[in-house]
Amino acid sequence: MMIRNGEPGSDLHIDFVPMVDVLFNLLIFFLLATSMAQNEREMRIALPNAQHNGPISAALREIVINVDAQGRSYVNARELDLGELARLIRDAVSANPGQKVSVRGDRAAPYAAIAGVLDACKGAGVVEPYLETVPLR
Repeated sequence: MMIRNGEPGSDLHIDFVPMVDVLFNLLIFFLLATSMAQNEREMRIALPNAQHNGPISAALREIVINVDAQGRSYVNARELDLGELARLIRDAVSANPGQKVSVRGDRAAPYAAIAGVLDACKGAGVVEPYLETVPLR
């Protein structure tokens, strides 16, 4: 004959291993998701100051064009000439007429390079390309 303890919950056992596995998987997922979202913002571009700057847009399909100090243009960390850039933007605008484009030009970049990128945006059908700046301090 087996004698039982009088406490009803004394034989309750909770296995924490699956719960810890799920928490680690969630942690890894969010770490990877946030690091991929910063791909365009990691280039070392010294943005110029401006009195009236706008917020950095977080739109899903925004194209971010970086212009470095030597006047080279990059999209998704890939260097593009003005012709390739215009084709990329034209394809995006044909798929989405409200396509948003942000131009991040280094403050030491030649003005002609940034003007060329803005001209390619306007020529491809972007209504209002956004020129990113940082606020005055």
